Amino acid sequence: MNKEDIVFLDGPQSRWREFKFTLSTMWQLIKGFRALHFLGPCITVFGSARFKEDHPYYELTRKASAEFARLGFTIMTGGGPGLMEAANRGAKDVGGRSVGCNIELPHEQLPNPYLDKWVSMKHFFVRKVLLVKYSFAFVVMPGGFGTLDEFFEAMTLIQTRTIRNFPIIILGREFHQELIDHIVMMQRQTTIGVEDTHLFLVTDDIQEAVDLIREKSIREYGLGPKKTMQPFGWLFERK
Repeated sequence: MNKEDIVFLDGPQSRWREFKFTLSTMWQLIKGFRALHFLGPCITVFGSARFKEDHPYYELTRKASAEFARLGFTIMTGGGPGLMEAANRGAKDVGGRSVGCNIELPHEQLPNPYLDKWVSMKHFFVRKVLLVKYSFAFVVMPGGFGTLDEFFEAMTLIQTRTIRNFPIIILGREFHQELIDHIVMMQRQTTIGVEDTHLFLVTDDIQEAVDLIREKSIREYGLGPKKTMQPFGWLFERK
Protein backbone atom coordinates (compact mmCIF):
# COMPACT_ATOMS: atom_id res chain seq x y z
CA MET A 1 0.00 0.00 0.00
CA ASN A 2 1.43 3.37 -0.98
CA LYS A 3 1.36 6.54 1.09
CA GLU A 4 -1.60 7.92 -0.87
CA ASP A 5 -3.68 4.84 0.02
CA ILE A 6 -2.73 5.04 3.69
CA VAL A 7 -3.76 8.69 3.90
CA PHE A 8 -7.04 8.07 2.07
CA LEU A 9 -8.02 5.15 4.33
CA ASP A 10 -7.18 7.11 7.49
CA GLY A 11 -10.67 8.60 7.80
CA PRO A 12 -12.03 11.87 6.36
CA GLN A 13 -9.52 14.13 4.63
CA SER A 14 -9.78 17.65 3.33
CA ARG A 15 -12.27 18.09 0.51
CA TRP A 16 -9.44 19.06 -1.84
CA ARG A 17 -7.40 15.93 -1.02
CA GLU A 18 -10.41 13.67 -1.54
CA PHE A 19 -11.29 15.44 -4.79
CA LYS A 20 -7.74 14.82 -6.04
CA PHE A 21 -8.02 11.15 -5.04
CA THR A 22 -11.28 10.90 -6.99
CA LEU A 23 -9.67 12.40 -10.08
CA SER A 24 -6.68 10.05 -9.74
CA THR A 25 -8.98 7.03 -9.53
CA MET A 26 -11.01 8.21 -12.50
CA TRP A 27 -7.82 8.60 -14.55
CA GLN A 28 -6.70 5.07 -13.67
CA LEU A 29 -10.03 3.71 -14.89
CA ILE A 30 -9.90 5.70 -18.11
CA LYS A 31 -6.33 4.59 -18.73
CA GLY A 32 -7.37 0.97 -18.18
CA PHE A 33 -10.41 1.25 -20.43
CA ARG A 34 -8.33 2.77 -23.22
CA ALA A 35 -5.64 0.11 -22.98
CA LEU A 36 -8.01 -2.87 -22.87
CA HIS A 37 -10.92 -1.72 -25.06
CA PHE A 38 -10.06 -3.83 -28.12
CA LEU A 39 -9.03 -7.08 -26.43
CA GLY A 40 -12.08 -9.10 -27.35
CA PRO A 41 -13.50 -11.67 -24.89
CA CYS A 42 -11.09 -12.64 -22.10
CA ILE A 43 -10.65 -15.36 -19.53
CA THR A 44 -9.16 -14.05 -16.31
CA VAL A 45 -6.80 -16.34 -14.42
CA PHE A 46 -6.21 -15.65 -10.71
CA GLY A 47 -3.27 -17.22 -8.90
CA SER A 48 -0.28 -16.81 -6.63
CA ALA A 49 2.76 -14.71 -7.52
CA ARG A 50 4.96 -17.00 -5.40
CA PHE A 51 5.07 -20.33 -7.25
CA LYS A 52 8.19 -20.76 -9.38
CA GLU A 53 8.60 -22.29 -12.82
CA ASP A 54 9.54 -25.70 -11.43
CA HIS A 55 6.34 -26.05 -9.36
CA PRO A 56 3.56 -28.39 -10.59
CA TYR A 57 0.97 -25.61 -10.23
CA TYR A 58 2.98 -23.45 -12.64
CA GLU A 59 2.87 -26.19 -15.26
CA LEU A 60 -0.85 -26.83 -14.64
CA THR A 61 -1.63 -23.13 -15.07
CA ARG A 62 0.45 -22.90 -18.22
CA LYS A 63 -1.21 -25.93 -19.83
CA ALA A 64 -4.73 -24.87 -18.86
CA SER A 65 -4.28 -21.33 -20.15
CA ALA A 66 -2.96 -22.64 -23.46
CA GLU A 67 -6.17 -24.64 -23.89
CA PHE A 68 -8.33 -21.64 -23.01
CA ALA A 69 -6.42 -19.50 -25.50
CA ARG A 70 -7.05 -22.13 -28.20
CA LEU A 71 -10.77 -21.41 -27.77
CA GLY A 72 -10.15 -17.86 -28.98
CA PHE A 73 -10.01 -16.04 -25.65
CA THR A 74 -7.46 -13.47 -24.58
CA ILE A 75 -5.81 -14.60 -21.33
CA MET A 76 -5.88 -11.86 -18.69
CA THR A 77 -4.02 -11.91 -15.38
CA GLY A 78 -2.71 -9.57 -12.73
CA GLY A 79 0.39 -9.33 -14.90
CA GLY A 80 2.92 -10.37 -12.27
CA PRO A 81 5.16 -13.41 -11.69
CA GLY A 82 4.30 -16.92 -10.53
CA LEU A 83 1.03 -18.39 -11.75
CA MET A 84 0.09 -15.12 -13.43
CA GLU A 85 3.22 -15.48 -15.55
CA ALA A 86 2.39 -19.14 -16.20
CA ALA A 87 -1.07 -18.22 -17.51
CA ASN A 88 0.26 -15.51 -19.82
CA ARG A 89 3.02 -17.83 -20.97
CA GLY A 90 0.51 -20.57 -21.79
CA ALA A 91 -1.38 -18.17 -24.05
CA LYS A 92 1.82 -17.23 -25.86
CA ASP A 93 2.76 -20.91 -26.28
CA VAL A 94 -0.17 -21.36 -28.67
CA GLY A 95 -0.11 -17.96 -30.35
CA GLY A 96 -2.90 -16.49 -28.21
CA ARG A 97 -3.20 -12.97 -26.84
CA SER A 98 -1.93 -12.24 -23.35
CA VAL A 99 -2.60 -9.15 -21.21
CA GLY A 100 -2.04 -8.06 -17.63
CA CYS A 101 -3.38 -5.56 -15.11
CA ASN A 102 -0.32 -4.97 -12.97
CA ILE A 103 -0.46 -3.49 -9.48
CA GLU A 104 2.08 -0.99 -8.19
CA LEU A 105 3.36 -2.21 -4.81
CA PRO A 106 6.05 -1.01 -2.37
CA HIS A 107 7.98 -4.20 -3.19
CA GLU A 108 7.91 -3.60 -6.91
CA GLN A 109 5.94 -6.09 -9.00
CA LEU A 110 7.10 -5.87 -12.60
CA PRO A 111 5.01 -7.08 -15.54
CA ASN A 112 6.02 -10.58 -16.61
CA PRO A 113 7.72 -11.04 -20.01
CA TYR A 114 4.80 -12.90 -21.66
CA LEU A 115 2.41 -9.95 -22.02
CA ASP A 116 1.33 -8.45 -25.32
CA LYS A 117 -0.12 -5.51 -23.44
CA TRP A 118 -0.42 -4.38 -19.85
CA VAL A 119 -1.69 -1.50 -17.77
CA SER A 120 -0.45 -0.60 -14.28
CA MET A 121 -2.81 0.38 -11.46
CA LYS A 122 -2.20 2.01 -8.07
CA HIS A 123 -5.32 0.63 -6.37
CA PHE A 124 -6.51 -2.95 -6.01
CA PHE A 125 -10.16 -2.04 -6.41
CA VAL A 126 -9.49 -0.45 -9.81
CA ARG A 127 -7.52 -3.50 -10.86
CA LYS A 128 -10.38 -5.81 -9.87
CA VAL A 129 -12.85 -3.81 -11.95
CA LEU A 130 -10.66 -4.33 -15.02
CA LEU A 131 -10.04 -8.02 -14.33
CA VAL A 132 -13.81 -8.60 -14.22
CA LYS A 133 -15.04 -6.19 -16.89
CA TYR A 134 -13.67 -7.99 -19.96
CA SER A 135 -14.00 -11.63 -18.90
CA PHE A 136 -16.31 -14.43 -19.98
CA ALA A 137 -14.90 -16.86 -17.39
CA PHE A 138 -12.77 -16.83 -14.25
CA VAL A 139 -10.17 -19.47 -13.40
CA VAL A 140 -8.93 -19.72 -9.81
CA MET A 141 -5.52 -21.32 -9.36
CA PRO A 142 -3.81 -21.89 -5.99
CA GLY A 143 -2.98 -18.60 -4.31
CA GLY A 144 -3.13 -16.45 -1.21
CA PHE A 145 -5.21 -13.57 0.11
CA GLY A 146 -5.25 -11.69 -3.20
CA THR A 147 -6.42 -14.74 -5.16
CA LEU A 148 -9.20 -15.44 -2.66
CA ASP A 149 -10.21 -11.78 -2.70
CA GLU A 150 -10.56 -11.92 -6.48
CA PHE A 151 -12.38 -15.27 -6.38
CA PHE A 152 -14.99 -14.11 -3.87
CA GLU A 153 -15.38 -10.78 -5.66
CA ALA A 154 -16.35 -12.64 -8.84
CA MET A 155 -18.59 -15.02 -6.86
CA THR A 156 -20.38 -12.15 -5.14
CA LEU A 157 -20.95 -10.29 -8.41
CA ILE A 158 -22.47 -13.41 -9.98
CA GLN A 159 -24.49 -14.31 -6.87
CA THR A 160 -26.01 -10.83 -6.76
CA ARG A 161 -26.58 -10.81 -10.54
CA THR A 162 -24.36 -7.78 -10.93
CA ILE A 163 -22.67 -9.63 -13.79
CA ARG A 164 -23.83 -12.60 -15.83
CA ASN A 165 -23.46 -16.17 -14.63
CA PHE A 166 -20.06 -16.73 -16.22
CA PRO A 167 -18.12 -19.90 -15.33
CA ILE A 168 -15.91 -19.85 -12.27
CA ILE A 169 -13.45 -22.75 -12.33
CA ILE A 170 -11.28 -23.74 -9.38
CA LEU A 171 -8.29 -25.79 -10.55
CA GLY A 172 -6.41 -27.77 -7.89
CA ARG A 173 -8.82 -29.78 -5.74
CA GLU A 174 -6.30 -30.80 -3.08
CA PHE A 175 -5.07 -27.25 -2.50
CA HIS A 176 -8.60 -25.85 -2.27
CA GLN A 177 -10.33 -28.69 -0.39
CA GLU A 178 -10.55 -26.92 2.97
CA LEU A 179 -11.89 -23.81 1.25
CA ILE A 180 -14.59 -25.91 -0.43
CA ASP A 181 -15.40 -27.53 2.92
CA HIS A 182 -15.85 -24.07 4.42
CA ILE A 183 -18.20 -23.04 1.61
CA VAL A 184 -20.26 -26.21 2.24
CA MET A 185 -20.33 -25.31 5.95
CA MET A 186 -21.63 -21.82 5.10
CA GLN A 187 -24.41 -23.40 3.07
CA ARG A 188 -25.33 -25.68 5.98
CA GLN A 189 -25.41 -22.67 8.28
CA THR A 190 -27.68 -20.91 5.70
CA THR A 191 -25.36 -17.92 5.21
CA ILE A 192 -25.43 -18.82 1.50
CA GLY A 193 -28.01 -20.74 -0.51
CA VAL A 194 -27.78 -24.22 -1.96
CA GLU A 195 -27.76 -22.68 -5.44
CA ASP A 196 -24.67 -20.66 -4.52
CA THR A 197 -22.63 -23.86 -4.21
CA HIS A 198 -23.31 -24.47 -7.90
CA LEU A 199 -21.76 -21.18 -9.04
CA PHE A 200 -18.32 -22.77 -9.45
CA LEU A 201 -16.67 -25.96 -10.68
CA VAL A 202 -13.84 -27.64 -8.76
CA THR A 203 -11.68 -29.88 -10.93
CA ASP A 204 -8.21 -31.13 -11.74
CA ASP A 205 -9.24 -31.93 -15.32
CA ILE A 206 -8.33 -29.22 -17.83
CA GLN A 207 -10.66 -30.74 -20.43
CA GLU A 208 -13.60 -30.52 -18.01
CA ALA A 209 -12.81 -26.83 -17.57
CA VAL A 210 -12.58 -26.33 -21.34
CA ASP A 211 -15.92 -28.09 -21.85
CA LEU A 212 -17.63 -25.85 -19.28
CA ILE A 213 -16.24 -22.70 -20.89
CA ARG A 214 -17.30 -23.94 -24.31
CA GLU A 215 -20.82 -24.62 -23.02
CA LYS A 216 -21.43 -21.61 -20.77
CA SER A 217 -19.25 -18.88 -22.27
CA ILE A 218 -19.26 -19.65 -25.99
CA ARG A 219 -22.66 -21.24 -26.60
CA GLU A 220 -24.72 -19.52 -23.93
CA TYR A 221 -23.27 -16.03 -24.33
CA GLY A 222 -22.36 -16.18 -28.00
CA LEU A 223 -18.63 -15.72 -28.15
CA GLY A 224 -18.62 -16.29 -31.94
CA PRO A 225 -17.88 -13.66 -34.60
CA LYS A 226 -18.76 -10.18 -33.49
CA LYS A 227 -18.69 -6.76 -34.99
CA THR A 228 -15.15 -5.51 -34.65
CA MET A 229 -14.82 -2.27 -32.71
CA GLN A 230 -12.65 0.20 -34.54
CA PRO A 231 -10.34 2.66 -32.76
CA PHE A 232 -10.98 6.38 -33.08
CA GLY A 233 -7.90 8.11 -34.44
CA TRP A 234 -8.90 11.43 -32.93
CA LEU A 235 -8.75 9.79 -29.49
CA PHE A 236 -5.29 8.35 -30.26
CA GLU A 237 -6.67 4.82 -29.77
CA ARG A 238 -4.79 1.73 -30.88
CA LYS A 239 -5.77 -1.94 -31.03
